[in-house]
Amino acid sequence: MTCLLLDEHIALDAGSLTRQLSLQQQLNLKGVLLTHHHYDHIRDLPAVAMNYFLNGCILNAYGSHAVLSALKQHLLNEEIYSRFLDNQTLLFTVVQPSGTFRVNDYDITPIAVNHTIPSQGYFVEKLNRSFFFTGDTGPGLERCWQQIQPDLLIAEMTSPNHFSEIGRIKGHLTPALLQEELLSFRALHNYLPRVITVHMNPSSENEIATELMSVADTLSCEIALAYEGYEVIV
Repeated sequence: MTCLLLDEHIALDAGSLTRQLSLQQQLNLKGVLLTHHHYDHIRDLPAVAMNYFLNGCILNAYGSHAVLSALKQHLLNEEIYSRFLDNQTLLFTVVQPSGTFRVNDYDITPIAVNHTIPSQGYFVEKLNRSFFFTGDTGPGLERCWQQIQPDLLIAEMTSPNHFSEIGRIKGHLTPALLQEELLSFRALHNYLPRVITVHMNPSSENEIATELMSVADTLSCEIALAYEGYEVIV
């Protein structure tokens, strides 16, 4: 269940917001950036919206037309959960790939990535520092690399290498596929960003870690596996 928290005020995806944040921490959010509408990335959005409704607050969310449509049709539809999009508790702004917008002093640019449904990562900048969160993506990120040069790359890493062919089909990365993408990044920019991986399958995490360390050694770059509660300074 994917969810990252930026400086206590911006969430990237909403897979586990209520698991990690107190009620007051939830109400402190200035925005939720949604990469796509698969369940593990939007699961806690209805519960957080309910907390906002009960406290008379408005929650700002950002994402694609596809995310908005899926939320209205399948989740916040008065059958699964309340229509928080209709009563303005959840104020949804559609953001387009490569169109920069601002949330709480951060410049944020959605970047289209390869997945089984329309998906976008987010390039986040502030005070000449930046990171890129891929969201769920498969190989073929060179189009992204042509647009951004982040200090930090936060990449999904669902499965170990023996799932690489499935990853190409389903739009997910493995250590071997990540290595291909990092090589294309270095060819364009002549450096490699620091890398943190998220979204690992728990039953495969040890295998993924071993394979990622091999990638780090081969490319002479820094790669770390995130975990629940992991904190990073960019």
